Amino acid sequence: MQILSPQRAEGDIRQAYESARSNRTPLFVPTAHYADDRGWSLMNQLQGVLSPEGQVNFSVQYPGVVKAWHRHEHQTDFWICLTGHIKVGVYDQDSSTAWSIVLGEKRPGTLIIPPPLWHGAATVGDAQAGLLYYVTKAYDPANPDEERTDPDAFPGFPWGVEHR
Repeated sequence: MQILSPQRAEGDIRQAYESARSNRTPLFVPTAHYADDRGWSLMNQLQGVLSPEGQVNFSVQYPGVVKAWHRHEHQTDFWICLTGHIKVGVYDQDSSTAWSIVLGEKRPGTLIIPPPLWHGAATVGDAQAGLLYYVTKAYDPANPDEERTDPDAFPGFPWGVEHR
């Protein structure tokens, strides 16, 4: 399996969102740290893509955990790893194309994952990872827009460390 890095999209996250959806490919929108003598922050992360149907969530993933794979028919995910680091896997089953990127404190930004791409994450290192994410459709327990499969469902995806 060939693993690609998601393309980098500079600038307006709204344009990146439309491009990710129309091209059915994940996009990474890097973020700059704003720092001064009080500390640091990441500003305006999802400006212009939030809607009344969406939902903002935060989850913590423990070291050694792989949360994969799942996909949505309608929902686009916007992932921002605020603490620690995660290795994100994205897979297009129709074209057999896979992407991988490490997100986190040392690589801040937003990964846009449009439907119907399979996606998941593995914690990198020995610290837990905190994922802030926005989804364009709020979770409906009576009719979830989610399909799941096992972490090894797509042979060849490297969830572990790739020694180079």
